Amino acid sequence: MMMRPGSPTTFSNFDHLVHTLPKAAGFPAEAVLRSDRKGVRFPEAVIADHLDVFAEERAKELLITPNGVRIVWLLAEAERARYGVFRQAEFGTVRLDPGLIERLLSSASALRDAINQSERQAA
Repeated sequence: MMMRPGSPTTFSNFDHLVHTLPKAAGFPAEAVLRSDRKGVRFPEAVIADHLDVFAEERAKELLITPNGVRIVWLLAEAERARYGVFRQAEFGTVRLDPGLIERLLSSASALRDAINQSERQAA
């Protein structure tokens, strides 16, 4: 799931996923869902219950694979002019908030656990 896709994403393979999936209720309006495989079971209801972190503008991507769950979060942005001219990404005095890290990890873990439980019940 990519939030507000509008330009090529250098941090993701989202642009290479060829199957766009329909969104169920509970998914953000700005989200686009894609998969690399057609016909894969997508636990929309389970995932929709865990998207509260995506209500914030800084949440960018949710990736669900057989190997785990990843949330991409915009922590800071470099000054565009400096990067465009000198290719220097200066982020200033950005600090990681331990509470934010804990919240994002908890969100990803809870989603992974819910998907695993759903798959066990379906088996």
